[in-house]
Amino acid sequence: MTLFKNQLTIRNMVTNLLEGKKGIIFGALNDKSIAWHVAEKAHAQGARLVLTNAPVAVRMGTIGELADKTGSIVITADATSMKDLEELFAKSLEHFQGKIDFVLHSIGMSPNVRKGIPYAETNYENMLKTLDISALSFHRILQTAYKLDAITEWGSVVALTYVAAQRTLAGYNDMGDAKALLESIARSFGYIYGKEKHVRVNTVSQSPTATTAGSGIAGFDSLVDFSDRMSPLGNADAADCADVCITLFSDLTKKITMQNIFNDGGFSSMGMSQRAIEQYRKSFEECPDK
Repeated sequence: MTLFKNQLTIRNMVTNLLEGKKGIIFGALNDKSIAWHVAEKAHAQGARLVLTNAPVAVRMGTIGELADKTGSIVITADATSMKDLEELFAKSLEHFQGKIDFVLHSIGMSPNVRKGIPYAETNYENMLKTLDISALSFHRILQTAYKLDAITEWGSVVALTYVAAQRTLAGYNDMGDAKALLESIARSFGYIYGKEKHVRVNTVSQSPTATTAGSGIAGFDSLVDFSDRMSPLGNADAADCADVCITLFSDLTKKITMQNIFNDGGFSSMGMSQRAIEQYRKSFEECPDK
């Protein structure tokens, strides 16, 4: 209880980290979305925002509520369309009457996962869509901003990722490939953007989080439980992830770029925790070799 109170006190003490800054948030669907939490905290820290998602996601979700809550505007854009992205950045620059300070990429979808197609039997057209939506969209966003010189010097671009980029997790399917590509793009474009424009590009590797997209993965509840038992600090939730993103958007992290920040309670450095061992001992029934 004391630790929780201390965390709240620290969060309440840190204010106006993004005062005067302007940003674009990709991927807020509803209040379960990490992007939603990031937008709320960015607004609370003084930022002005443009919220964006694909037209179908805007119709299905509740992004309008978030816009009202944060005093933001919504500009629909398909992140796999260069035309849409160019229009989005042009309208945002006009709206803000100047350059943008930060961008969040929180986009991911796999048709193979949605249709329950096993990785060994992958549909390659679906896989190409997975890579285009979940990873190449990040390159498209960076390229568009770069060509338009849309981001201020010492600006920040952050994309959300997952440890499946480095480790095999059953059921995560081709999203693991997409996250690996996403992190590679952050390093490759981060070098160019940093050298030429002093713009930072990083990824945040988040604990499994019960978003609308994440909950569609087979065995997701078990994955969340396993991750929590393995992590010395427990799973990081959406609010924790938002805190990391706000820090990366701020001037406190001006020399951090091309990095993958693990916000996972220590999971990524663990082999086997005592909590996991104790849970494993409770059930020794034969497990199918899958």
